Parts: sequence; structure tokens; C-alpha cells
Amino acid sequence: MSTELLTVESLDLEARGIARREGKVVFIEGALPGELVTANVFRKKPSFEIGKVEVIARQSSQRVTPKCIYAGICGGCMMQHLDPAAQVAVKQRALEDSLAHIGALKAESMLPALHGPSWGYRYRARFSVRHVTKKGGVLVGFHERKSSFVADMQSCQILPPHVSALLMPLRQLVMGLSMPDRIPQIEVSVGDRVTALVLRHLMPLSEDDVVLLRAFAQEHQIQWWLQSKGPDTVVLLDPSQEGDLAYVLPEFGLRMPYRPTDFTQVNQYINQALVSKAVKLLAVKDTDRVADMFCGLGNFTLPLATKAQFVVGIEGSAMLTQRAGEAASLAGLNNASFTTLNLFEVDSHWLEGLGKFDRMLLDPPREGAVAVSHAIAGLTQSAKPSRIVYVSCNPATLARDAAVLVNDGGYVLKTAGVINMFPHTGHVESIAVFDLLSSD
Repeated sequence: MSTELLTVESLDLEARGIARREGKVVFIEGALPGELVTANVFRKKPSFEIGKVEVIARQSSQRVTPKCIYAGICGGCMMQHLDPAAQVAVKQRALEDSLAHIGALKAESMLPALHGPSWGYRYRARFSVRHVTKKGGVLVGFHERKSSFVADMQSCQILPPHVSALLMPLRQLVMGLSMPDRIPQIEVSVGDRVTALVLRHLMPLSEDDVVLLRAFAQEHQIQWWLQSKGPDTVVLLDPSQEGDLAYVLPEFGLRMPYRPTDFTQVNQYINQALVSKAVKLLAVKDTDRVADMFCGLGNFTLPLATKAQFVVGIEGSAMLTQRAGEAASLAGLNNASFTTLNLFEVDSHWLEGLGKFDRMLLDPPREGAVAVSHAIAGLTQSAKPSRIVYVSCNPATLARDAAVLVNDGGYVLKTAGVINMFPHTGHVESIAVFDLLSSD
């Protein structure tokens, strides 16, 4: 332990306070900006050190008492000791820094952050399951911080209350199965009408196991899916419940069916706000032809189809585009079509072959949309969409792609802002708007 007092200047996305000592950066776990602390350094490198806060001599006014009793143990949340509004400010700064340092860009304006509930927001989760003799049975929950061990947790504040209440009953259920040590995980997905649980089992279930699962489903009002191998093997325990799992986009009158292993947003409160914001920012007219790149299940495509003349959704997974097409048919949206294509290997020639798009939405995974960005930049001026809305889950790849659109594509970064999709974590979701500069 060092007795030297360090002034914490800022916070990184791993919730570590950043201080400096003799020109060297010191990352301090548990420290907040503005605090004066001593740190127990456990790792030293020539250019930086990492430690844990030992004594807080001056405390930040933004420090709060974590609501969850497992904060600091469970690896699910890292920022519970920081006021939620301050968490958003940290993420906004991370977005602005990425745009500046990676893309050499600054938005003409910044959007107000999109907020939602700070607790009970996580509608999707993957619980690890471990049979631990020393603990007297089975543990069900998230991993401990920086560890492969499963946290001994009996509740979780970021889960909906009814899902948190399942943690202990799930322990008892797994212990009662014929092979409790062959159940590695249980996924949960909360829909508008039903909560689905996906049981990953490495050995076939016995008839007695199925009886237990059915009784659990009836008692706790959940829906079981079984997964024997990869995601493609997921099947309903009761096939008559097919189609019950879905989420809603009330503003657009849409109900979106999905399977629990399909990608959907964790935070449905924020997803509804995000879709609404993206559609408004795209400013679609009823005469527009729109492209939705990385469309997934049609989370943006179908709402856009309620506003535009025609929408094309493009996605790399044939399974997702098939289900997106089915959802469009159910909603009576015959002006939406879907195409399966690897969007990491496209070029301007391919994009030009799709025809002119007036507006375009990009919602890529963490890897970003660099190939699509280059393809757009390579189009003639008249073939480019006049506005692009880019939804990102990684500010670094957003900044990289933004530089392509601005420097090579002739666009201007009009506005950008963060979406607090994952409160108490370092995950930064953001949205940016690009307008095509006039050739006049």
C-alpha cells in the first residue's frame, strides 16, 4: 500500500479512476474523479500502474452506495458506486474522445443522452451454472469479477424482479435433475407475454427431468427451451407455445416474435426509445426508398416501413432475415423486403446494384461497418443517400467509420449522442447522423 495521496482526474470504461504520479498513469479500481485517495498497486508497468483504492481522503459528491449487495464481487456491473447521471456523462465523454482521437471529428451538435430505468432493465441474460460441492450445491448467476467462478448470488438488481426471484428456485431445480454437473448455463429472455428460459444440457434429459421442468414452468409461469448443442439445436419443450415470445414497439403498432437465442436488445425500455429516435432522426418521407444495413430481426426495418415507400433490410444471417420477413408479413407490411448478405465483404458496385436509396440506417455489431462505409463513399454523388443514421455499440469503430464517411464520402457529422442501454456498466451505445454535403 502506498501512503501517497493521488488526485483522481477521470474515469475509464472499466470504472477505474485515472490518476498520475511522476508522469505515469495510475489506474485505481474503486476510485472516482475528483477524489483524493491512496492505492494498493498490484501491477506495475513502465508506462502505467494498476491498483485498488485503499483510503478515500476526499470523497466525490457523485459517489453513491451500491444498491446491489454483490457489487464489487459480481462482474455484471462495475459502476454502481457512481451516480447514474454521472455514468452517462462518462460515456458521453468516451464517445466524444473516440470521435476526436480516432476519427479526428467533432459533431456539429451533441444529442441529449437517452435514459431509461437504472434497475430491473435487463430483459436478457445468460446465467452460468456450476455444481460446487464446497458451496453445498449448485450456483446460478453471473461470474465473479475477473474470475471464472460463479458469484454466490441470491438476487440481482438489474434483472426484472420476477427473474431475480428465480435464481434460488433454479438452484434447487438443477440440483434435482439427473445430471446437475452437466448443465453449464441457463439463458433468460423476457418477452411481452412470457419469460423464456433456455436450458443448456450436455447429456440427454431423463423423463423425470422433463417432469421437473414442466412442474417448474407451471409454478413460475415460464417457458422452457432446450439446447443440446449449438444455438441451432434450441427447441421448445412445449411446441404449442411457438410464437408466444415477442417484444413490442408500441409507437409503431408492432409485435416482434423471436427465438430466445436470436439477437434482441437487452434493455427493451431503451430499445423502444432508440427505435423512435432513429426513425425521427432519419426524417423519412413517404416517397423515400430506405436501406437498413445489419437489420437483424427487422428492429428498425419494420418501423421504417410504416413511414417510407419501401425498405430493404440486409443482414448476414439467413435465419434472421427469414424471421424478419415473417414479422413483416404478420404486420401487413408488404413494402419491406429482406436480403441475406455478408456486409463485411461488400463494395460500391454491389451497393449501386441495389438502386438509389434516399436514406440509410446502419446498426452493425461491435466490428462496425467499415466495408459498407467504403461502399457508400465510393458511390457517385447522385447515388449516395442524403442522410445516414448510424447506431453503434462501439464508439471506436463508429469513429473509424465516421472518418470514412466524412473524409472520403463527402458527408458531415451533424449530431451524435449516447444511449444508456446498459446502466452501471462501461458499455457505450451511441447514435450519429450524417448528412451529404451539397455538390453545389
